[in-house]
Amino acid sequence: VDEPLIFVEVALTRDVPDAIAPILEAKRTPLDPANARTAVFYSISNCQTGLGGVSFGNFLIKQVVEEISRELPKLANFVTLSPVPRFRAFVEAERANPASAVLTAEDRAALDAFETGAADEEARRALRPVIEALAAHYFLVARSAKGKPLDPVARFHLGNGARLERIDPFGDLSPRGMKQAFGLMVNYRYLLDDIEKNHEAFFDRGTIVASPQVKKLL
Repeated sequence: VDEPLIFVEVALTRDVPDAIAPILEAKRTPLDPANARTAVFYSISNCQTGLGGVSFGNFLIKQVVEEISRELPKLANFVTLSPVPRFRAFVEAERANPASAVLTAEDRAALDAFETGAADEEARRALRPVIEALAAHYFLVARSAKGKPLDPVARFHLGNGARLERIDPFGDLSPRGMKQAFGLMVNYRYLLDDIEKNHEAFFDRGTIVASPQVKKLL
């Protein structure tokens, strides 16, 4: 009794964030909630080990959006800042395939240069458009053997009615973020008027609802 089953961590910001470090920064300057325009869902955690693998998140996010909207009516954006845990595995599989139709010779060179100088700003700048294009292909084109998106986080949010809003290269420069996804993060956006429509499009037709900004990257 009174023990939480699951919780979501929400950051209130002015703009849609493209990196996790400023949100987690302990010395950040607090923002008056009245001046916030964006609610960012950046972590969802099950609290009970016996409920591992049971998804309450779909109910939770919709409920949080509705409740925060009532409490802070000036909020205009409800987004996530999400990891892409299988992106690097996808890229490495393409790198290992000499006949890959996804990677160009220039892409391979940029990836090789990044591997030898990941902390170098020039190497990151050269790799950014490569990561953006690969991410667009990963989300919008690549599919599992069952015809599903490869990314489990994408399946979760798209299935809940969100749309893929923005690709954020180098949004997570932590060792784990680099190991899993070359630092890639993404924003999913929840538009209250579109949640049900997007949910049905994903489950009924397998449609990946994405912003024009993401589609252009493809």
